[in-house]
Amino acid sequence: MNLEFWHILLLAIVQGIGEFLPISSSGHVVIGAALLAGGDSEFLDIAELNIVLHVGTLFSILVFYSRRIVGLLSRDRRTLGLLLIATVPGAALGLTVKKFAPQVLESPLVAGAMLLVTGALLIWASRRDPGSRDCRSLGIGQALLIGVGQAVAILPGLSRSGTTISTGLRLGLAPTEAATFSFLLAIPIIAGGGAYELLSMWRSPAGSSTPLLWLLAGGAVSFVVGLASLAWLVRWLELGRFHHFAWWCIPVGLAVLAWQILGG
Repeated sequence: MNLEFWHILLLAIVQGIGEFLPISSSGHVVIGAALLAGGDSEFLDIAELNIVLHVGTLFSILVFYSRRIVGLLSRDRRTLGLLLIATVPGAALGLTVKKFAPQVLESPLVAGAMLLVTGALLIWASRRDPGSRDCRSLGIGQALLIGVGQAVAILPGLSRSGTTISTGLRLGLAPTEAATFSFLLAIPIIAGGGAYELLSMWRSPAGSSTPLLWLLAGGAVSFVVGLASLAWLVRWLELGRFHHFAWWCIPVGLAVLAWQILGG
């Protein structure tokens, strides 16, 4: 089953919202694709679209954090080093899962279960009073711990921003600093994963089944929606409302599990 244009726009909105809000973009895209395909995401080819939508949200990060990125490259070399160290677990696990168990990444059942884990993580993070540390104060082991949080979030339904920001908050980072480290950490993972998938597509003899202009439109929508979602998340972090997203993740996770297990 090939994607229609309205499928692309709908999934682009889902990606733009879910990439930054701690509700798991990959989980919601997988669930949305399964719903659009009548219950089984394997009948809907979303591999190409997923790449383009992630690139769209990557540009959201680059624009939103442009000043901080310039600072990293010019003077804040310690934080840059910590980000590079924290990237290692995600790159290693991502390549391993994509090679040996790619079917896990498109499983609505896994997405439903992991949404429950995401909800629990958000509640766990709220059990500590807000810290005041900045990213530069992290130790190497602490940066790696946040990187492990990013690595396991390759599973659909386990929010990357949810795991990394929650870990940062528990380590005593100020809320906005936890968000900054989380989203700067996403840049090499999203860029590297996108480049890997694009190379795989280029080598495939089948070629693209989706019109290029449709894909570009999806990327543009995910970029715009992603910017708005990123601003929303930072604001809610400042207001101490980060854990409120758990009350979306948990009911949705339970509903998806019931749908998949009971075959509804």
